[in-house]
Amino acid sequence: MGIIGIEVPELNEGQDIVVDIKVNGIEKQYKYRVELFYWDDCPFPTDDRAECIKQLIANYDESWQLAHIGIPNDTYVPITFKKKRNS
Repeated sequence: MGIIGIEVPELNEGQDIVVDIKVNGIEKQYKYRVELFYWDDCPFPTDDRAECIKQLIANYDESWQLAHIGIPNDTYVPITFKKKRNS
């Protein structure tokens, strides 16, 4: 699948984004959610940030899939999830 970057207004934590697009005349809708995961909330102490992210999202709502890991800072990492489509 191709990727198109679009700008969205600055989001607050836990907001959903709905994108309606038309591909070859066929309308599609994609749903995204941006969450902030705080390093202090890591379930098991670790200095490995990748392992911490893995732990933080391990039990995330299964109807959403990981779409993008944003640029972390010293406090948190923003993570974007995409709503899974029904089969």
